[in-house]
Amino acid sequence: MMSKIATIVKLLKEDRGEFMASILLYFFTFLPDKVYLTLMFRFRIGYWINWKNPKTFSEKLQWLKLYNRCPEYTKMVDKYAVKEYVAAIIGEEYIIPTLGVWETPEEIDWNSLPNKFVLKTTHSGGSTGVIICKDKASLDKKEVINKLNKSYKKCIYKELREWPYKHVPKRIIAETYLEESNLLQTDCDLIDYKFYSFDGNPVYCQVIRNRRGLETIDFYDLEWNHMPFVGLNPVAKNGTIPVAKPICLFEMIDICRKLSVNIPFSRIDFYVVNNRIYFGEITFYPASGLGEFTPKEWNIKMGNLLGLPL
Repeated sequence: MMSKIATIVKLLKEDRGEFMASILLYFFTFLPDKVYLTLMFRFRIGYWINWKNPKTFSEKLQWLKLYNRCPEYTKMVDKYAVKEYVAAIIGEEYIIPTLGVWETPEEIDWNSLPNKFVLKTTHSGGSTGVIICKDKASLDKKEVINKLNKSYKKCIYKELREWPYKHVPKRIIAETYLEESNLLQTDCDLIDYKFYSFDGNPVYCQVIRNRRGLETIDFYDLEWNHMPFVGLNPVAKNGTIPVAKPICLFEMIDICRKLSVNIPFSRIDFYVVNNRIYFGEITFYPASGLGEFTPKEWNIKMGNLLGLPL
């Protein structure tokens, strides 16, 4: 073990960045959480994390990974179990209907699914393990099964030390495909509304558009004033057209408060379809705490909003 650590130190002196992060990911996942997170942060962000006095948003998310381990978080990141959890708080009407649940990709009952649907693995984050089907007749089921099996091999806890995912059971769920009734909207991606909430108080809404094209990211405050920063995708820019203030903005804010109470930081995601709100997911570590805001001063400003538990 000592020789492998010495190898990391030697490589650290010679290089840093994605290459070194990949070396850590593929060969050194046996390292203890704190050591692993320290090195991953150094490679991906470019400076050493200050565990005793973290200041930036990214540093504080790593601290939360290590020291804020509430058992309930596991249910909250499980894409199947979270539906029941959220419905008990805000009501079933905000939940995207589930069409089926299976233990393995090979067990999917294709005949039971409608022409349009979405498949998700319950243990994955982001778009990993997500299949969007708009035409079942043309769907390459073998390719879908292969992609889902690749998702099964991934472990967010092992790779990024996001503790809540450690005990999430691996399953596949099928959900209703959401689309606007306006025919002009059917070929467009749904807008993601992602509220950054600090101890139950939403502060900013991150709006993501055109995920399958040239993705844009815009932040708005709760009065829907456009904010002068972007993140956490390093290549995404603001959209050229402002985002219209959602009719149901204050309802989303109210729901966000209910779902994020007593949590140091959470991101609560929604879709709005035909002016109806649907819960998306709860995220504790956007970009796994390994992304940054632009301009850079916003890494400190966002960090100042995040009070760590004593």
